[in-house]
Amino acid sequence: MAPSNSHIILIFLTITSSIYKSSVSADDLTSLVYKGCANQKFQDPSGISSQNLQSLYSNLITQSSSSNFYNQTVGNDQLPTSVTGLYQCRGDLTGQDCATCVKKIPDVINKVCGGDTIAARVQLNGCYLKYEVVGFPPDSTTELLYKQCGSNRASGSGFDTRLESAFGQIEKGVGNGKGYYSGVYESVYVLGQCEGDLGSSDCVNCVKSAEQNAQSACGSSLSGQIYLQKCYISYTYYPNGVPGSGTAGGGGIQTGATEAGGGSGGHNTQKTVAIIIGGLAGLFLGIAFLLVLKSAFMKKKEKHYSGY
Repeated sequence: MAPSNSHIILIFLTITSSIYKSSVSADDLTSLVYKGCANQKFQDPSGISSQNLQSLYSNLITQSSSSNFYNQTVGNDQLPTSVTGLYQCRGDLTGQDCATCVKKIPDVINKVCGGDTIAARVQLNGCYLKYEVVGFPPDSTTELLYKQCGSNRASGSGFDTRLESAFGQIEKGVGNGKGYYSGVYESVYVLGQCEGDLGSSDCVNCVKSAEQNAQSACGSSLSGQIYLQKCYISYTYYPNGVPGSGTAGGGGIQTGATEAGGGSGGHNTQKTVAIIIGGLAGLFLGIAFLLVLKSAFMKKKEKHYSGY
């Protein structure tokens, strides 16, 4: 028997919905950016440290749907078997997206670091989680953890000034007490975030250090990401205007792919996929609507003729 129009509509909606969710939300948020794993393993044969770590994971995951930052210590904080850790999600994520991201990290740590290392940190696109045994040597707030510079470079004048002004917007944004900022300045999309327990002035200083790292490491790269111990920044220059922002073109700055390196085009790809899928979904819905109209017309016609 041929499928009814309602079945056709349901199939279209199911297909487009599943494709969109898998290609945009989960994959983008939980893509691995970098990892950091200590070489030492837990030293207690009793397994208390491992138990504390699992409890920490559970507690952090539980909190992730209601807060984008949370830290906790599990165990007696005077003993080396205790484990302290935290997670942080990107400032624009919903509770559901934050939880989706954080839930992924324990499995990633087990795969890339092992389940018994005394300290680990994993950064995904949408969040990061780190833990360490109590007494682990502290790191500097502005220690560089990871950098990635785009392969496309500006070959015209004015880019450095434009980028420096865009960085200034990050400093103003994170200094408002929320520790997170994203925005557009003259076709440069910028984002910055500090760890949730960092004060405003320390946050601004950390971001400034990240910006200095970006300028020295990435130079005229049109995109870059800099991750420090307590903050991170990213930027992307769009010569033709930031997609969806309504900004104008690049103001005459020439660009060219002159050097190999990392890029930050993942978000753009996801946006493109979302636009394409949205268009397909609209097309499918239009076809389904026409089928419903056709079915209603045929039924009305049959009813009309049956009256003779």
